[in-house]
Amino acid sequence: MTGEIEKILISKEELKNNARELGKRISSDYEGKELVLIGVLKGGVVFFSDLIREITIPIEIDFISVSSYGNSTKSSGVVRIIKDTDIDVTGKHLLIVEDLVDTGLTLHYLKNLFKARGPKDVKICTALDKPSRRKVEIEIEYRGITIPDKFVVGYGLDYGGKYRNLADVCVLKPWVYQDDDES
Repeated sequence: MTGEIEKILISKEELKNNARELGKRISSDYEGKELVLIGVLKGGVVFFSDLIREITIPIEIDFISVSSYGNSTKSSGVVRIIKDTDIDVTGKHLLIVEDLVDTGLTLHYLKNLFKARGPKDVKICTALDKPSRRKVEIEIEYRGITIPDKFVVGYGLDYGGKYRNLADVCVLKPWVYQDDDES
């Protein structure tokens, strides 16, 4: 697997510090409020786990699983819900936790979906942000690390279901996914 990695873009130490700082901000901002964190599966699970351990206030958690990439490096733009949430978010503060904001299409869809369910508010927290690929305007209240337009894996991020277990965020060598980009 290491022969397929071009370089480490963000170390596991930087990722832990990022989660710690975001957790502090969230804890402070939501002190005394009823907060529900919704983790976006599968990619967001590693960051989600790190983040909730850094939050010092009572929270509820749930998960949603959506697909817009399949086995491609590019979003199809069509968001499919694979697993919906179980918690009633009516009247609660809702924070969607994502691994990477890329085009913004998935989070735009999710934010509108959850707003329709009657929460007090819906905000977004992301470990990584790739603004150069944005297709829709999306407000990110808790933005982690801004990254360049490189195809990254690790820390929950995958290509074709692989590489999620890497501790660092790594740039994948182009030859690994080159045929995919040409299709």
